Amino acid sequence: MDDNRGAIFEQGGQSIKIPIPVYIRASASVAGTKEGQGPFGDLYDMVGVDDKFGCDTWEQAESTLQKEALQLAIGKADLQKEDIRFLFAGDLLGQSIASSFGLGSFEIPLIGLYGACSTCGLSLSAATAMIAGGMAQYAACVTSSHFASAEKEFRFPLGYGNQRPLSATWTVTGSGAFILSSEKGKRDRAMITGITIGKIVDYGLKDSMNMGACMAPAACDTIYQHLSDFGRTPSDYDRIITGDLGCVGQKALFDMMREKGMEIDKVHMDCGIEIYDQSQDAHAGGSGCGCSAVTLSAYILKQLEEGKWKRVLFVPTGALLSKTSFNEGQSIPGIAHAVELVSCR
Repeated sequence: MDDNRGAIFEQGGQSIKIPIPVYIRASASVAGTKEGQGPFGDLYDMVGVDDKFGCDTWEQAESTLQKEALQLAIGKADLQKEDIRFLFAGDLLGQSIASSFGLGSFEIPLIGLYGACSTCGLSLSAATAMIAGGMAQYAACVTSSHFASAEKEFRFPLGYGNQRPLSATWTVTGSGAFILSSEKGKRDRAMITGITIGKIVDYGLKDSMNMGACMAPAACDTIYQHLSDFGRTPSDYDRIITGDLGCVGQKALFDMMREKGMEIDKVHMDCGIEIYDQSQDAHAGGSGCGCSAVTLSAYILKQLEEGKWKRVLFVPTGALLSKTSFNEGQSIPGIAHAVELVSCR
């Protein structure tokens, strides 16, 4: 056995370069009623007329979101479910039940993931590494969130009617699905050329109604690490896009990046800020796994596909808490994963 092969795709301290790009062949987004009334409403593939999506419970509704999104994405890629080698999926619910109950009927080998609201970036990173390593031709990535199921899981059931401070975010009801390919197609939406796997960053914050502040340190750490690993500056990207920091977390991110000698204000975009308009009263903005996933599928990839943007850094952010850890008084660690997306045009 050759012991001198080394890790040929390693880049810097935490990143992986993808010398032969992995292509996003197709994607699909399914959104709830509130999201359908927002700025991206006309861009989603499907918008529900009822946030229960015809189901009896909120959890079943979230499973339906994933099922519909994956079915749409496979169809848009002109593939059959049997063509998909691996499925990378996760959500916010305990034991990722939205994924397991929503995707079982596809009978695709499942690699379950949990990265909280960073799961979209985590699934894209894991699938990209698998394809770049020659272990699959096609892989699918799916994630979701639902306002009502997340409130019940992490805060209070809707019937309780608790008040929300202005720092709180609104969990997006939505699901995004992506089909990745090792081969260039005729209508690829974008290509993935690099990834940076984030570290757990814990500043000791404990406020579950201020997730943006909890996640901002992790976003800063991953963005700075990615730029350092690849020898780039913020101006090398048309956009640096975080998942769901909201307006509170965005301000914290800007301050922390300035402390590291970098200004990202001019190129920064946050999915949570963009997904709702001010009239919808989402307080600090949107959040949840579905926030970055539906924004990526409906809006970000559209800009790359049309050549309006050439290169973006997609950095979904996650808060790694559970109701148990929160109720026991533990802090809320954050994590963020970066995916470099390049236009095929």
